[in-house]
Amino acid sequence: MSDILIQAYPWVKSLHVMAVIAWMAGLFYLPRLYVYHVERQRQGQEPQQSFEIMEDKLLRMIMNPAMITAWVAGLLLVMTPGIVSWDMVWPWTKAAGVLAMTWFHMWLAGQRKLLLQGKGATGRRYRMMNELPTLLMALIVLSVIVKF
Repeated sequence: MSDILIQAYPWVKSLHVMAVIAWMAGLFYLPRLYVYHVERQRQGQEPQQSFEIMEDKLLRMIMNPAMITAWVAGLLLVMTPGIVSWDMVWPWTKAAGVLAMTWFHMWLAGQRKLLLQGKGATGRRYRMMNELPTLLMALIVLSVIVKF
């Protein structure tokens, strides 16, 4: 099995990077959609159905598959011999960042359900939460590249 993982490494790493990019794009954009959804809802401007369709498709068709692919490819990379040294700090900080990113993804999915019930958070809260993926991305990238 380890020989296959070593041979597939560049392909799995490429898939992982592409999935992470797609996932991050969704994590950046969905909270922004929520801001518009909440603020336009109060003003009675945009049709709510437009936001609901965009949010649903972004979450189900882009973010969920991207997150799953990033996780699977990431776990395959972790299982590849010689890639991760668990006696260093960086794999643990990256893992913490990925778990936090996954929690944020699930929080966004839960917020979508609340928005459909008219119980979502404020536009200000969604704006503030929109900063979280940037902080987590910085932690993850610095962990992997600098390997502290």
